[in-house]
Amino acid sequence: MLSTLAHAMTTVVKGHAAKGGRVHIAVFVPTGDHALAAGFAVASGYPAYSLKTSGAGAATHVDVTVFTRDGSAVNYPVVAASLDSTRLTAALVDMPTSQLNTDEFVAVARDVAAEVGAGITVLQHETLTPDFGGLWGVGKASTFLPALVILEYNPPAADATLRKEDIVLVGKGIVYDTGGLSMKDPTNMPGMKRDMGGAAGVLGAFRTLALTKATHHRVVAVLCLAENSVGPLATRPDDVITLYSGKTVEVNNTDAEGRLVLGDGVAYAVKHLNPTYLFTMATLTGAQGIATGRKHAAIFCNNDELETTVLGAGKRTGNLTSPLPYCPEFFRKEFTSAVADMKNSVGDRANAGSSCAGTFIASHMGTYVDTGKWCHVDMAYPVHDGERATGYGVALFTDLALHL
Repeated sequence: MLSTLAHAMTTVVKGHAAKGGRVHIAVFVPTGDHALAAGFAVASGYPAYSLKTSGAGAATHVDVTVFTRDGSAVNYPVVAASLDSTRLTAALVDMPTSQLNTDEFVAVARDVAAEVGAGITVLQHETLTPDFGGLWGVGKASTFLPALVILEYNPPAADATLRKEDIVLVGKGIVYDTGGLSMKDPTNMPGMKRDMGGAAGVLGAFRTLALTKATHHRVVAVLCLAENSVGPLATRPDDVITLYSGKTVEVNNTDAEGRLVLGDGVAYAVKHLNPTYLFTMATLTGAQGIATGRKHAAIFCNNDELETTVLGAGKRTGNLTSPLPYCPEFFRKEFTSAVADMKNSVGDRANAGSSCAGTFIASHMGTYVDTGKWCHVDMAYPVHDGERATGYGVALFTDLALHL
């Protein structure tokens, strides 16, 4: 099964979606490498979230059995866990913010940590405000305040000698994006409950890897959670904030908020988490859809070998990716400010907007951006298919952790 056929399979599955109850699907694939694609395809076709009073619209449980033509073994526990995690991720993305505010997202993360036996640290309220100017500035106007959530999986002690890498996944978790004071118009605001799809995908991948203990590597998930609200405390255009990196940012567009929370997230990661590989994932720019379309996430990588690896993971899993130009020297000028270290939104919207957003995030990594291995995944369009979330990111990062 080619990865692009995973999307065709999802279409077929959707046409036979169950109205509640238990579903079992059998899938035949050429090799075990395509098993995660099969799980992703089935999971995307059977949404887990519904508030229909009839009980229709969601299957309660889905199983998939993967058969290979050449007899090679399929790592079924990983496929099964990935399927469940993909459905969890999609359910979170489908939930309205009246149910999934930042406090509720933190509670879900705590539940996942308890389920898989992982460590969890939550920075919120007074532990967040002094230093995290990006995350705090975006979310301080909401009733439910922002939070930085760090989940950590360490492989069993018996595997410690096998561990070679530390993988850190940072996800954008804007539970709702009004655009702030630079408010979105009425046609573009519906659907902004999905602006936490990056954090949801990171959480789902973390759950899969920690639950199955399928990787010998240490895996850390960093969730940057906030609601971009309008209110008396909202950050104003012209305000200058200081991010965790220590750099000052003149806010010229409060609707370019995702890069602010990720700027804090990556600065925290490189300072405290010692990543061998650093990944960021976000529903970051509308420009992503123009650049790479509705099915392929755009990737912005500082390392050619890592870029190739991420492309391969996308092809194997159906979480498709396509590269963006990585030329920071062409894009830094877009953020020039007369009064601060940088602005948060570009001067020229025709100059590779998704690459520019990645460049802004990179500017808060310090020397890591030159010495480390980092890849940014912009999945603003692949996060959903029509009115339903896809669970994008779970299969991609699971596969990467197994192949890096």
